[in-house]
Parts: sequence; structure tokens; C-alpha cells
Amino acid sequence: MWYKLFASIKKETIILLRDKIGLSILFIMPMVLVLVMTLVQDSAFKSINERGIPIVIVDNDHDTLGISIKLGLHYSKLCVVSDSIDGKPATAELAKQAVSQGKFLVGIVIPKGATEAVRKNVGQLVSSAMPSDEDSLTKTNVHVTDSINIVLFIDPVTKKSFLTSITSNLHEFISIVKTKIMFQTFSEQIAELMPENTKAPKNAFAKTQIINYKEVYASNIIGELVPNAVQHNVPAWTIFAMFFIVIPLAGSIMKEKNEGSVFRLHTMPSSYLLLINGKIIVYVCVCMLQFLLMMSVGLVFLPMLGLPVLVLGNSLLGIFIVTLATSFAATGYGVMVGTIASTEQQAAIVGSLSILLLSALGGLWVPTYIMPELMRHISVLSPLNWALEGFYELFLRGSGVIGILDESIKLFIFFIITMTIASLINRVKRNI
Repeated sequence: MWYKLFASIKKETIILLRDKIGLSILFIMPMVLVLVMTLVQDSAFKSINERGIPIVIVDNDHDTLGISIKLGLHYSKLCVVSDSIDGKPATAELAKQAVSQGKFLVGIVIPKGATEAVRKNVGQLVSSAMPSDEDSLTKTNVHVTDSINIVLFIDPVTKKSFLTSITSNLHEFISIVKTKIMFQTFSEQIAELMPENTKAPKNAFAKTQIINYKEVYASNIIGELVPNAVQHNVPAWTIFAMFFIVIPLAGSIMKEKNEGSVFRLHTMPSSYLLLINGKIIVYVCVCMLQFLLMMSVGLVFLPMLGLPVLVLGNSLLGIFIVTLATSFAATGYGVMVGTIASTEQQAAIVGSLSILLLSALGGLWVPTYIMPELMRHISVLSPLNWALEGFYELFLRGSGVIGILDESIKLFIFFIITMTIASLINRVKRNI
């Protein structure tokens, strides 16, 4: 039995090594694919995860509100803020022109006297809330309006999500300023009613901030790691390359059928699975070698081009298990396609199109977290998505072996199902 298995492995290895062009495509094509796709998608991922929205601010207020908005946007991770255009101080006219020319995506004009208007409105609110005896009836009926009009110049290409983020930030900054002014005004009003020796400091609430925000990433990896182009593309296109061996593997099976060698193999006193095990072992090893080469791209070559280095996470054993499970799933799928197909052209077309479809559905081309909800539900049916989620668990969430067991088990079950289907179809074809 072991001699037959060794002979089958030797046969498949010799056949594979003879096809120098096909072998080079198996290894070189995925590496080039990772380099190109990562470089192309790097800016898109930056727009999702990093700062980069160019904004110009025209601060005609020169007071608390204007300063707060400018500093708040400057220190946020959403945008790059500028208060000048071509070396000149920004004005409303220049900002509108610059946005229309595409130099900035958004222009913000803060009107003159905005802070003073906020102080006046807050003062009226405080006075109405703390009326004196003689004018309580009149002050409680004070009508307060917010007359601040902040103008936004918007480039038509600006995404709606970016604009929503900016406007929500502006509302937040205005609310913070109004809250601070309100506390200060209340402090001054209360201080006037207190005896001199118990008077509260006028600036007691000047530096008070009610709510603080702290960003914590749900990951066991040290540091703030988000799905950038490298963390997504390297595992994604590695999985694509591993499953794409369906073409040479199915082609090898079809070649044996056309040359008649498969019929000679059937005359041997051995089961179909034992004969096919040679192909499985050889192509699983090919997949593992593909993985090592692709990881070298993420660890060595992409950083040379100025992109982030690939972070492998905390579990090498977990990486090995997911890679092995993916290799078996890809090989099993290739054997099934090669067994079902009737011609070599049919195997190539069905194999390539099905892998393209499964990779698109599985989130390899577009990450599932930016897909529509319906597509996210469909993506969980793709074995390529299981493999990608396994690598996400390791590379992004810092999980260990326990975290990738579900995905690995699914991939191994997929391998068993595909091999069972291939065995049953081969038995039917032999009896025809």
C-alpha cells in the first residue's frame, strides 16, 4: 500500500515538474497579483481606516468655537485640515473656488461672531432657568434661537459617509463649546448669589469635560491594527492562488483520461482514493509552498514599496492549521472538478469561473465588512470566506488555535465532501 502511494506521489511530482511554464504560473502569478492588488487598494483602505480627507477651514470667528472646530478636526483621524490655499490665508471665496477645482473635498466657513452668538444664547437660557422674583414671568418666556450658520462647500465626488462624519463632528464640537459656556455662566450666576467667602471660582468649569472617549480595538494583538490593504490582500490572494490550482489539477486528471492512463490505473488492485492520494499530497505541498512565498511578499517585498508590513499574529500553529485546511479544501475541490468534467476545456472553464465567483462572494475582492447586508449573509457559504475569516482571526484579532477551529473544521469537512462526490462520480463513470 505504501509502495503504491509512494509511486503515485513520484508520478505526480514528475508530471508537475515537467510543466515548467505551468509551475512558474502557479507561484509567480499569485505573487504579482498580491503586489498589484495591494498597491491598487492601498489608497482605498486608507480612505476607510486612516486620515486623509483634505479640508480647508475659514475661521472668521477667531474665538472659542472656531478654535475648537479647527483643533478638533486637526487632531481627529478623519481628515487633513488646512487654513490656507496656495500659501494665502483662506477666505470664503477662495475656499469655494478651491473645492470646485478638487483641491479640497470640503470647505468649512465659520462665521464672524459665532462664539459670541453662542454665549448670548446660553446666557439667555441660564437667565430663564434662574429667574429673579421681579421678572420671573418675563424671563421664563424668553425665546432662544441658534443663529449660527456654518457654511460647508462640498465637492460632488465626496462620499456621503465622509460628509456625515464631518457634520457629526461639527455638531459635537459646537455642543462641547455650548456646554462649557453654560457651566461657566451657571458658575458665575451661582457665585453672585453666594456669600463672598464661599464664592466659587469663575473658571471652575472652564476645563471640565463631561465625556471622554477612548478607542479600544477588540484584538489581542498589541497596538492599533485595522484591516489595511496588506492585512487583507496577502491572505485573500494567497487563498485565491491556493484554490486556483483547480485548473492544473483538473487538467492533470483530464490528461490522464485522454491519454488512457487512467484506465490502466483502474486495472490495478487499489481503490480510487489510494490512487488519487498521490495527487492530493503533491498539490497540498504546492499550496503550502504558495503560502510561504506569499507571506514573504507581505513580510519583505511590500514594506520595500512603502506599504505596511504584514502582521502574522500570535499563533504560528494556528497559521499552519488554517493553511493546511485551506490546502486540502482547494485540492479536494480541484479533484472534484476534474472528475466531473468531460473535457479539459470544460474543466478549465468551470474551475476558473467557479473560483472567481466563490472568491468574489467570499470577500476576497471586496472585504465583507463593506458589502451590503444580503451579500454578507451569502458570503458565509463560500469556503474561501471560511479560510479568509480564519486568517483574519489570526492576523487581525490575535486569536490562537481555538479561535480558528470552526473555520478549519469547515474546510476539512468541505474536503471530505468533495472527495466523496469525486469518488461516487468516478464509480458511476467506471460502470458506464
